[in-house]
Amino acid sequence: MKRRLLAALGGAVLALSLAACGGEGAGGDTDTSGQDPKDLTIGVSMPTQTSERWIADGNSVKEKLEAKGYKVVLQYAGDDIPTQSQQVDQMITQGADVLVIAAIDGTALSGQLQAAADKKIPVIAYDRLIRDSQNVDFYVSFDNFKVGVAQANALLVGLGLQTKDGAKGTKTGPFNVELFAGSLDDNNAHFFFDGAMQTLKPFVDNGSLVVKSKQTDIEKVAILRWQQETAQKRMEDLLTSTYNDGSKVNGVLSPYDGLSRGIITALQNAGYGTAANPMPVVTGQDAEIASVKLIDDGVQNSTIFKDTRLLAEQAVVAAEAFLQEKQPEANDTKTYNNGVKVVPSYLLPVVTVYKDDIKKELVDTGYYTAEEVAAGQAK
Repeated sequence: MKRRLLAALGGAVLALSLAACGGEGAGGDTDTSGQDPKDLTIGVSMPTQTSERWIADGNSVKEKLEAKGYKVVLQYAGDDIPTQSQQVDQMITQGADVLVIAAIDGTALSGQLQAAADKKIPVIAYDRLIRDSQNVDFYVSFDNFKVGVAQANALLVGLGLQTKDGAKGTKTGPFNVELFAGSLDDNNAHFFFDGAMQTLKPFVDNGSLVVKSKQTDIEKVAILRWQQETAQKRMEDLLTSTYNDGSKVNGVLSPYDGLSRGIITALQNAGYGTAANPMPVVTGQDAEIASVKLIDDGVQNSTIFKDTRLLAEQAVVAAEAFLQEKQPEANDTKTYNNGVKVVPSYLLPVVTVYKDDIKKELVDTGYYTAEEVAAGQAK
């Protein structure tokens, strides 16, 4: 996990890297097949450094491309849309041959994508689908609908309504649950929520689950920019407005570990997490180390592990295919319509991690060490 510390060097080093690479790439309007990798530049645009997973993603993509000899310009946009737009503009004007972009707002880069298309620079959407543009050439991600299904199943397993193998559980409810979704400008948030809600609907319909706040529309439960503090505030408001009658929250559908930690903080501040008042079942996603420790400690119920190393590898495979004037191999050509076209995609599987799965899925695979899990902090 030492690669994550590289991100601490921040924007200054990245700016120097961009300047150093400026103009040296062949440029997308030049035939790149057969060229020496050292003469080719790949621009990698990541949304933020406030999330552990995006730091890992950026560094992993950069390391894997550089290991093959390519020049890489890696930029983080600080969750600021104009900053990301400017950074992508710079990558285009300074000679990028391929762009790998994890967009902050999936609809905000149309101008940059048109400029890339004009220079025949292929664009790979990384994990977040870029919407409303013809100029998205490929998409690498996980099966995001199945992520939502997995989160909902984890909630059902935690409540005892279902077993891990999908059989009927020993509990019947009714259980009070509350729902959270990600940022509405992130296309993935909709897939996560749709997958979860389709899975939970039969249990809501038969009364096993009760959304006591009655907030079930994504517009009401979404958290802008996936901010932990916003999720904490919404949970606090729910506890004050909906659970001030002595009733208890039994479960929370949370689509991301950062939101989960905010939700858990609000619950702990309200007295949850004791023998007399147990912590509700709280789901998550991304296997962030702080949340993995919470799972290991029995505080958070589960997380969905998306191995960013595999996603980075697939981004590299796609980028190399474009540089060789080939079309990357897709395993989904139907699902991801960005509003203008169906973007050919390569989707990776996901894994649900409960306490008993931490060693097998995260430690034994080398994603974290046992010491990092125990400390709740990656080295």
